[in-house]
Amino acid sequence: MTGAGTLTVTLEKSVHGQLKRIAASVRGLGLRRRHQTVQVADTVQNRGMIRAAGHLLRVHPEGR
Repeated sequence: MTGAGTLTVTLEKSVHGQLKRIAASVRGLGLRRRHQTVQVADTVQNRGMIRAAGHLLRVHPEGR
């Protein structure tokens, strides 16, 4: 983990039926609907949200 740079995050699966904390993590990353892609800063807080909802997301480093 570099702490600098960005990550590209895509919501691959729906949050329907997930725990509220997982859905909140997805919303906190700025994702609203399936197949939406956002770029987020590579920070410890964002990595934690990605880890919580990792089974729903696809994550690529900045260069991809």
